[in-house]
Amino acid sequence: MVNTQVTLSGWRLDNPVIPASGTFGYGEEFSKLYDINVLGTFSFKGTTLEPRFGNPTPRIAECTGGMINAVGLQNPGVERVISHELPKLKTFFHKKVIANISGFSVEEYVECCRRIDAQEQVGLIEVNVSCPNVHGGGMAFGVCPENAAAVTRAVKRVTTKPVYIKLSPNVTDIVAIARACEDAGADGLSLINTLLGMRIDLKTKKPVIANVMGGFSGPAIFPVALRMVYQVACAVRIPVIGMGGVATAEDVIEMMLAGATAVQIGAQNLVDPYVCPNIIKALPEVMARYRIDSLEEIIGGAWK
Repeated sequence: MVNTQVTLSGWRLDNPVIPASGTFGYGEEFSKLYDINVLGTFSFKGTTLEPRFGNPTPRIAECTGGMINAVGLQNPGVERVISHELPKLKTFFHKKVIANISGFSVEEYVECCRRIDAQEQVGLIEVNVSCPNVHGGGMAFGVCPENAAAVTRAVKRVTTKPVYIKLSPNVTDIVAIARACEDAGADGLSLINTLLGMRIDLKTKKPVIANVMGGFSGPAIFPVALRMVYQVACAVRIPVIGMGGVATAEDVIEMMLAGATAVQIGAQNLVDPYVCPNIIKALPEVMARYRIDSLEEIIGGAWK
């Protein structure tokens, strides 16, 4: 009997398969398709302090091997999540969840994380530092080690639960940013977020997406994500959640060999809503094929 369990900062998961934020909502729609309690857990929709309508449409563009989106963090705001989404979630999901938090200033991150930290259903806080800093000229917090560390440090002061910083790949040196977050007290790291991409409509000769550019995700980015997970996991002593183009059980194992303790599945949820339970079902067979008895034993196996 193979062992698919993994541990994130003391939190024991039945398996490492986690739907990524922004592709799974707050779980309700998927719960109507299958029992989502088979998941290790899931990261709910990126949540900000105030409600956000998001970007103008069109927000989605298809491309070879993936998609580009510029949804713009549409969400009901943290208070609505606490008062409405989490109580509803409790009726059909009986595990703790990952709370994905975004902000446009350090103060927003702090207040949002402080409120979500008090929620019993939250097992871990995932802080997305890919948002533009409204007080810093619009540059994303995650592209600068000092800014990423400042968010990490501030959030850790007001939280009791593990804090994982979600890193952007749109940087020159992701290892420097990862180390800065670790030094500032991060309990773990999530990577990668989407790459920056765009499409142009040949008929109109204009960008397809109203926002011009958006986040590129899907199987095409898997080799880039794998490389960055490998680089970061080698360089830090805290757990890494790997993501970026994951679509199969083999991809999950490859990510774990690169150093990921758990693996998130993003864009593929939008292509095949059953991808996560199918991966969970396939994992034992794939593990047996490659003579893997325990997933925890292979974490970082490609470099250890």
